[in-house]
Amino acid sequence: MLDNKKGILLESGTNELELMEFTVAGQHFGINVAKVDEIIKYGVFPVTPMPNSNPFVEGIFRPRDEIMTVINLASYMGLPPSEDEEHDILIVTTFNKLHTAFHVHDVKSIQRISWSAIEKPDTAIYGGEEGLATGIANIDGRLVAMVDFEKIIVDISPSSGIQLDDMNRLGLRNKSQKPLLVAEDSPMLERVLLEALERAGYVNITCCQNGKEAWEYLMQAKSSGLPLNEQVSLVITDIEMPQMDGHRLLKQIREDPELNILPVIVFSSLINEEMYLKGETLGATAQLAKPEISKLVHYIDTHIL
Repeated sequence: MLDNKKGILLESGTNELELMEFTVAGQHFGINVAKVDEIIKYGVFPVTPMPNSNPFVEGIFRPRDEIMTVINLASYMGLPPSEDEEHDILIVTTFNKLHTAFHVHDVKSIQRISWSAIEKPDTAIYGGEEGLATGIANIDGRLVAMVDFEKIIVDISPSSGIQLDDMNRLGLRNKSQKPLLVAEDSPMLERVLLEALERAGYVNITCCQNGKEAWEYLMQAKSSGLPLNEQVSLVITDIEMPQMDGHRLLKQIREDPELNILPVIVFSSLINEEMYLKGETLGATAQLAKPEISKLVHYIDTHIL
C-alpha cells in the first residue's frame, strides 16, 4: 500500500495533490495518488485473458480477495507494447466505486504539487475536446499528462458512466430557471452531466472547467450588484481539477461571508471514506460518487426548489 497516501487525503483545502508519475512507451503520464491503492510488479499475480472482452482489457487477476480487470494502457493509447514485461507495473486503483488495475511500463516517482501548477492541455494536441489528458504538469522539466482515467473506464464499459436513461425514471418535470454553477474539468463528463441536468429540467447552467474559473465567476457575481440567487443558487463541483480543485473552491466559498450560504454538492469519482470526511470538514452540503446522477438531481431538488 502507499504509506504516504493518507496524509494528503486528510488535509483540507490546500489545493495540492500527490502525483504519481508513470511511463508508457517512454511517454510520461500522471495519476492522482488519491486514486491509487497500490502498485504491483507485473507478473507477480497471473493475468487471465477473458474471451470476447474489450480489446483493451488484458484480462483479470486476483491480488487479494477481489477479482479485478486489467486494462493495458499502451494498447488503449495506441502506443507500442512493452519491450520487457518483467519490469512492468500494475497500478491498482479505486474510483467511481470500481477497482481496476492499469498495466503501465514503469513508475517513476510521487511528487507533491499544487493544482495551480497544472495547466489545461491544448485540445489541438491532446485529442480534441474529449481527449485523454485533463491537465499538464511540468515536473523537473518533464511534461507529464494527467490521464482522464474515468474516460478510459467509460469508453471500455459505458454502463459504468452517468446513465442518461436514469432521468426517465424521474417522470415528467417542470423546467427550472434556478441558476446552477458546475465546475468539471473533463469535457466528456461535463457534456453528459449538462445533458442529464437539462433532462431533469434544469436549463440555466453555467459550466466552468476548474475551480479557479468557478471562483472567478462567483467573484463577478458578488460585484455585479445583482442579487446572488439570480446568478447562482447552487454549486456542483468535481474534486480533481487543474488550477484549483473542488475542495479548495469549497473552502473559499465557506470562508466568504456572502457566498457561504450557497449549497455546494461535491460530485466526484473520488468519494470514499477519507474524502467524505475531508468534504464534511470543509462544509460540503452533500457528497456523491459519480455516476449517481439521479441522487444528484434529488439533492439539487431538495436544496433549491
